[in-house]
Amino acid sequence: MAREEDVDDHLMVLAGPASARLGVEVCEILRVAPAVYECRRFPDGEMQVEIQESIRGCDVFLLQSTGPPVEQHLMELLLLADACRRAGAGRLTAVIPYLGYARQDRRMGRRSLGARVVADVIGTARFDRLMLIDAHTPAIEGYFDIPVEHLTAVPLLARAAAPSLRDTSVVVAPDFGAVKLARAYARLLQVPMAFVHKTRLDGDAVEAHGVIGDVHARLPLIVDDMLSTGGTLAAAIGALRAAGAVEPMTVAVTHALLAGRAREILRTLPLTRFIAADTVAIEPPAVPYLEVTSVAPLIATAIRRDHRDESLADLRVPA
Repeated sequence: MAREEDVDDHLMVLAGPASARLGVEVCEILRVAPAVYECRRFPDGEMQVEIQESIRGCDVFLLQSTGPPVEQHLMELLLLADACRRAGAGRLTAVIPYLGYARQDRRMGRRSLGARVVADVIGTARFDRLMLIDAHTPAIEGYFDIPVEHLTAVPLLARAAAPSLRDTSVVVAPDFGAVKLARAYARLLQVPMAFVHKTRLDGDAVEAHGVIGDVHARLPLIVDDMLSTGGTLAAAIGALRAAGAVEPMTVAVTHALLAGRAREILRTLPLTRFIAADTVAIEPPAVPYLEVTSVAPLIATAIRRDHRDESLADLRVPA
């Protein structure tokens, strides 16, 4: 995913407020100027977007994560899309590095199904195509009526984590839901894997019941698609300690949401590295052990290839 020759003038990248810094990096790699727009907020809280240059007939890629605050960033995405359509964009692709509500993908009792609601709302923006990065479940593609390119940051994160590996390293999924992701890391890094058997008690609390796989005297690399409050990670580390794993440990996640008490919890854990992609902007205060790996090369490569109608097969989440 190295820098290549310039793309043609019909490609436009518009970085929304939630992904402004990431958008600058993507545009630098592509050697294009980010599209200029203004996002106004009125005294009553309403927003308005105005595109401030011609994008008529262009192939527009709208880059906007929908991390916290999810509703605000989702509304910005919709308004930006509407402005692009009204300004005459020839083709419009949404690049959403982190998709909020993706974890609410299964119906339970009388609860709402947030993933489907968000998919329906995004569908009203009339995008031609959608790009996601390591969404919580590959099944999320079925919620959309438009083509979805489900990209993965795992090769980038695995490369960043590789210097921490030892002969005794093991990749660990902190719960069963991350097993497929851990398998991808283990294959790339050529190390064994294990996973923690976990039960979620509520939105914040989890309980680990044990470790499936050999971690005794081994150095764990704990991997997951996201870190929200840190509860799952803390429970997993407790189970690994009980099973005789070696400390300090390394963690790699695609989406570092760092909600609630996450920073406080991270300070208590026996970590030497916390590797996270920049799919969500990580704001102060400082996060212990944090090392940020940029997904800008991945996004730029996907945009370039899609613009040229080239294959994205090697960038997608494995089937």
